[in-house]
Amino acid sequence: MTRRVYLFVFELFWVFRCVLCKLMFRSQPAEPSLSFWIFWMRNLRALLGIGFLVSSRAAATVPQTCSLSSSANRHNEACSGSRSASTMAQTIKYLGQEEAQKVDEELFSEYGFSVDQLMELAGLSCATAITRAYPLASLRKARPALLVVCGPGNNGGDGLVCARHLRLFGYEPTILYPKRPNKPLFQGLTTQCEKMEIPFLTEMPEAEVIDEAYNLVIDAIFGFSFKGSVREPFGSILDQLKKTTIPIASIDIPSGWDVETGSADGLRPDTLVSLTAPKKSASLFRGRYHFLGGRFVPPGLERKYQLNLPHYPGTDCVLQL
Repeated sequence: MTRRVYLFVFELFWVFRCVLCKLMFRSQPAEPSLSFWIFWMRNLRALLGIGFLVSSRAAATVPQTCSLSSSANRHNEACSGSRSASTMAQTIKYLGQEEAQKVDEELFSEYGFSVDQLMELAGLSCATAITRAYPLASLRKARPALLVVCGPGNNGGDGLVCARHLRLFGYEPTILYPKRPNKPLFQGLTTQCEKMEIPFLTEMPEAEVIDEAYNLVIDAIFGFSFKGSVREPFGSILDQLKKTTIPIASIDIPSGWDVETGSADGLRPDTLVSLTAPKKSASLFRGRYHFLGGRFVPPGLERKYQLNLPHYPGTDCVLQL
């Protein structure tokens, strides 16, 4: 804008001088006097001065703009490089069994969460992950039937919540819950599923029956607190699950695995949904889909244990790793 103003003034001055000079030439004799030449030189010097001023202003403006752009580009490149280096340096932490238990305990004792609250958030995350990995349209059987196998602890509770949400999402879950704790929390979760018209099995079907009747098995038997050998009836249940050919989706830990070292002859799930943060055995997972669920970790707890959790996109409660 400033450059245009200067150019306009220059053009006006040029026209004015030309008109003035033409008038002077008409009024002057054949041989111009000394005063004419002095007047003309002054005018020429003024013209050159204005031209220099305009060109210098324009030249000064262009490099300044380029300098700002270059500076901004360098700043953006530096920031981008810094973010990239920071992201590469901070990898998500895989928790050992003891550390995972401490994180869980602090969520209850220090941060005021209740067991049923975290169970609801975890179960919803698992159900959401199932819909991402196995959309209704991708299921091979006409009925969107799923088998949810629940254990006696909190992992089984996550499975009950997961089944309830999957029922609301349009799937048809069936639950096997062979050892039900005599606690109000689990009794309430069972009642909720029954009221959602989700059927419960009384015994584990054979592997061939599972393959024929269901699209997927959700393994919610044992979580990160599991230790020791597998007791009945879950030993026989895991044996049948190992024989199935349909996909298995495990909640937090593939049942029967050691939380830190995994299992050479255990389940081979197609999907793993890690909750809060992945456990060390998750590094041995070789299935197709690994999700992180449970978007409830407070910033202070994440910093204390250096979890380096990834950012969940938008309002999602689950993230594929």
